[in-house]
Amino acid sequence: MQEYHIAVIPGDGIGQEVCPEGLKVLNTAAEVSGSFRLHYDFFPWGCEYYLQKGEMMPAGGLKTLQSFDAIYFGAVGFPNVPDHISLRGLRLPICQGFEQYANIRPSLLLPGIPGALRNKKVGDIDFIVVRENTEGEYAGAGGRAHRGLPIEVAVETSIFSRVGVERIIRYAFKLARSRPRKRLANVTKSNAQQHTLTFWDEIFAEVGKEYPDITTERVLVDAMAARFVLKPESLDVVVASNLFADILTDLGGAICGSLGLAPSANLNPERHYPSMFEPVHGSAPDIFGQGIANPIGMIWSGALMLDFLGETRAANLIVAAISAVTGEGRLLPPDLGGSASTQQLGDAIAARLRDLAG
Repeated sequence: MQEYHIAVIPGDGIGQEVCPEGLKVLNTAAEVSGSFRLHYDFFPWGCEYYLQKGEMMPAGGLKTLQSFDAIYFGAVGFPNVPDHISLRGLRLPICQGFEQYANIRPSLLLPGIPGALRNKKVGDIDFIVVRENTEGEYAGAGGRAHRGLPIEVAVETSIFSRVGVERIIRYAFKLARSRPRKRLANVTKSNAQQHTLTFWDEIFAEVGKEYPDITTERVLVDAMAARFVLKPESLDVVVASNLFADILTDLGGAICGSLGLAPSANLNPERHYPSMFEPVHGSAPDIFGQGIANPIGMIWSGALMLDFLGETRAANLIVAAISAVTGEGRLLPPDLGGSASTQQLGDAIAARLRDLAG
């Protein structure tokens, strides 16, 4: 029997509430599969840890995590710690330190979900955004000078390396090749950012020569934002820089009904380091402690984790169980117009998973 060791970081806010439901469903998937086991180590890193210790995670945190097969992450950030500290103290060091350069965020309209767009049905919204995840606009290069003076200046520099751009674009082409429609949209703003994003576009064209079977197009980010809303059925795989893909994928979650549904995977495709799996929704401090957070994004992220580990059947069963529960429409969380609690929804998905497994 295959054994997997998972590092679990519930993190902050509703991450602490949805994480147990994700683990519940993962444990059910392992049980009904009978072919693998999941072992967990829990780490209390996050904003509470920062207030106690003065750091979001210990100095040797990456070394501790490196031995695990995967990382299951809840959320980071809370109002009692500035965002630039919480993000750059936990999530970004893991993504950058472990070369998790491919951030994958599916947008899929599930059965029974009242999507935000008129006349869109199941099957109309089914695309994946590939986000460059280790450099670009989030590289952290820059600084401030003359603080507090009238001449104060702040500089934030985007970093685009040939290695970084080429590897994410090549990953996106490979992903597009694995999907039936074999379409890839390249999103930049190269008419305004004449150095970095023309560089990106040039590399996209170069790499594209290796994939003549893939239909490609180049779209400016503002036009793509409109297209997410007006014609999402035209999209298959979308690749974009760190910042642009981050913004677009929030819109991708919204048009599918709620950010609470959206999963993501931070992948080191070469598997030199563990990959990390987390929902897109963030810590949502406004609803923390009420037991109403939507756990589907966390549960679905667990399915992405199992798929990456090679347990594809179990991953597909989880997604099928999610679809079955939303399709029934009896148990939906408040963000989807229902009244089900976080735990009730987790229980329902786990129960349906057992039914589907036979």
